Amino acid sequence: MVLRFVYRLPLALLCLIGVSASGPQISIVQVFDQRGLPVEGAVVEVPPPAGSMRALAFPWRNAMAQRNQTFVPGTLIVPQGSSVAFPNLDTVRHSIYSFSKPARFQIDLYGRDQTRSQRFPVLGTVALGCNIHDKMRGYIRVVATPYATATDLNGRGQIDGLAPGSYRVTIWHPRLRSNSGETVQTVTIAPGTPARVTIEMR
Repeated sequence: MVLRFVYRLPLALLCLIGVSASGPQISIVQVFDQRGLPVEGAVVEVPPPAGSMRALAFPWRNAMAQRNQTFVPGTLIVPQGSSVAFPNLDTVRHSIYSFSKPARFQIDLYGRDQTRSQRFPVLGTVALGCNIHDKMRGYIRVVATPYATATDLNGRGQIDGLAPGSYRVTIWHPRLRSNSGETVQTVTIAPGTPARVTIEMR
């Protein structure tokens, strides 16, 4: 089955490709901008289908590191209620903060090979900064579904376990043209049927 999203940055192309024709499957998400270049850091979320028993968890660690004065990964998806570790892998000290409504906090200065943590009980997007290094930007997306992915450097992400059907899909990106930075679309996943979604980006 092949399912494609066309999607803009301002118009970016989002392709969702399933590898099974029936039953739960693995889907690959690819996001491209209007020039055909891959887009990193787009988050795609699908609510749990009826009857889903999957635990709200992901295979990656709930950690946002600082390395080379950069947040790694730049965008992190975590389950609602999770505690996120902030390991400092730099030779300089950092002071992490957020003014975002879902989580307003500040972590005092801490140094190399030290770790601090912060809990995120509220759904939404948390924009991160560093009081010492203004150029540092990162995002934590707090979700209530295990069916979510963030695209990588090649614009690719993976969601597994979805059966064919119609889903209300939330797409988030820091440059998406909306007050919330996200949009919700109805997407039909069906064998051999492409689905197309167009959204506006800044």
